Amino acid sequence: MDSAVSEKSIIALDHWLQSPAGAYVRAFEQSCLDELTADIFGFNALQVGVPQLDALAANRMPNKWQAATRTSTSDELAFAASGKQIAVALDFAELPFASHSIDLVVLPHVLEFATEPHQVLREVERVLIPEGQVIICGFNPASLWGMRQGIGRVTNNGYLPASGEFISMPRLKDWLKLLNLGVTRSHFGCYAPPCRTAHWLSRFAMMESAGQRWWPYLGAVYVVHAIKRVKGMHIIGPAWNKKTSKRPQAVPAANRE
Repeated sequence: MDSAVSEKSIIALDHWLQSPAGAYVRAFEQSCLDELTADIFGFNALQVGVPQLDALAANRMPNKWQAATRTSTSDELAFAASGKQIAVALDFAELPFASHSIDLVVLPHVLEFATEPHQVLREVERVLIPEGQVIICGFNPASLWGMRQGIGRVTNNGYLPASGEFISMPRLKDWLKLLNLGVTRSHFGCYAPPCRTAHWLSRFAMMESAGQRWWPYLGAVYVVHAIKRVKGMHIIGPAWNKKTSKRPQAVPAANRE
């Protein structure tokens, strides 16, 4: 994919996120990201892409960056979801940050619309500190929405943006494992059928609880949380338990005349 195709992909995703289905997805992801990022501590956090989400809203790090692509529209480069101006315009495959400098990176729907998703992940691994964390949001091809998208490719009537290359959860876990990014938690959501109106999406609201219980891995959207593992590294904490020696202490004897 060249830059022109990549630009069309980003614009298509921006427009889709403004639809009722897009608002439904953003509501789930915002809730999930707030829960995941609230207890992640450090100094520097970075959100890459999708400024319609404020992925770092609940995080308490002192330095939080919102990044967009150079090929984004002027509206995307102007303001993020929180109303704050976007700090960095960049190419996702070449992050302008020093190695081992970022504590948390959030990638909402970046890999599936990136020209080189493997390179994006390699860059994320490079900039993360040891034990740094990454959170990835994506569309699940093994879902009703994924099935609808497959039919839409044949009939030329897609439900999701046609330019996206959706990545399955097992495939994404393999990519992360190769980069020593160990998955710790994963969440699925948005179990309603692929409806286009807010009315019908709300009619199927009861499927959220049913889906979490009966078919938890078939949600239309997933959120994956992973930690950068460094081989041979061990975090050493303070020695809280001080063991006393069992050997008797030597006591100096008084000099005798």
